[in-house]
Amino acid sequence: MLGARQVGKTFLLKQFGETEFQSTIYLNFELEKQLQDLFSDSLDPEKIISNIELFFNETIIAQETLIVFDEIQACEKALSSLKYFRENNPEYYIAAAGSLLGVTVNRKEFSFPVGQVDITTLHSLDFEEFLWALNEERLAEEIKICYSTNQSFALHKKALQLYHDFLVVGGMPEVVYNFATNNDFGETAHIQQQIIDSYIADMSKYANDSSEIGRLIATYKSIPAQLAKDNKKFQYKVVQRGGHAAMFGTSIDWLEAAGLVIKCDRLSTAQLPLSAYKDLTGFKLYMNDAGLLTRKAEMPLRDIFFSENIQHPFIGSIAENYVSSQLSAAGYNLYYWESGNTAEIDFLIQIGDKVVPIEVKSGINTRSKSFSVYRSKFAPALCIRLSEKNFGFENGIKSVPLYAVFCISNEY
Repeated sequence: MLGARQVGKTFLLKQFGETEFQSTIYLNFELEKQLQDLFSDSLDPEKIISNIELFFNETIIAQETLIVFDEIQACEKALSSLKYFRENNPEYYIAAAGSLLGVTVNRKEFSFPVGQVDITTLHSLDFEEFLWALNEERLAEEIKICYSTNQSFALHKKALQLYHDFLVVGGMPEVVYNFATNNDFGETAHIQQQIIDSYIADMSKYANDSSEIGRLIATYKSIPAQLAKDNKKFQYKVVQRGGHAAMFGTSIDWLEAAGLVIKCDRLSTAQLPLSAYKDLTGFKLYMNDAGLLTRKAEMPLRDIFFSENIQHPFIGSIAENYVSSQLSAAGYNLYYWESGNTAEIDFLIQIGDKVVPIEVKSGINTRSKSFSVYRSKFAPALCIRLSEKNFGFENGIKSVPLYAVFCISNEY
């Protein structure tokens, strides 16, 4: 299981073991370094099972015991052993997770069992899951109904208020749990800062050398400044004067593999397959969670809660970041399109055999010529405009409130 630190991988695997197996044996290679010795003599599954049984003084029963290898990136041989468990002893059920596993498997010195394991990625909670945590399941269901029918939502203002809360809280499970329990934005900010600090600590711990550590931290810290620009295209000079791709390209790859950033590639044209038309000279970077961006940028909360009156320019950047995380969690690869300085479509996604353009407006003012330029060039069957307006459909443009991004699916 891949995923950034603090998105809930350990909790889910332990809960899975408790509910679906008679017993669970949990190994955390980062917390208990001596566990790595269990793999030092041999990668033979039977030998490893025997070592684990001796260490924990427990019996492992095939198909009845779940074995969890957590923070597996800290033990290269445990990662390699997965291949032999799959090939020689598939009767043992093993689940592995790692906060930096995405970084680890891309390194040449690690032997990752490609094709031998099922890989899944865990994201932070989306807005629907945030509503579930607040016991607002019925509200979430009504939002989905209005999305499918394009009918106005009677509780639109309530949903918008919760959306504003989400821009501050975000979807990191511990933060959401604390907010749902205490409704204390000060405490949520404290937890968010701890998560950000843990990300930076990981950069220092798992980077190859000291020079890479500095580049990683500088790149990550530059994201609020990158998104504050009118043109949100990532610029290396914002990270460091004189910066260039050769200097920071590896850092961006590392942050993306670690699940800390979301990359949105520019397209040369809006045709299928979108991946074939990536413009490698342009991309945008978003943080993996809107709440973490709000915290990292030290955004005044009043500017979010009272955005109708204040209209802080950075609200648009936070809204875009929120949309990127929602779409990414839904499994979409993200792209954007621009036509010189005349028009830009914030996101393009592939739904079935269609390219769907998505425009993001942080308020209720939705006037824009970008859709007109795009539609005249590509004649899309459907356009989606996200804003704080209620649901609606007019002139081929589906109006969707920002709180309903989670509804976008493969229905078209």
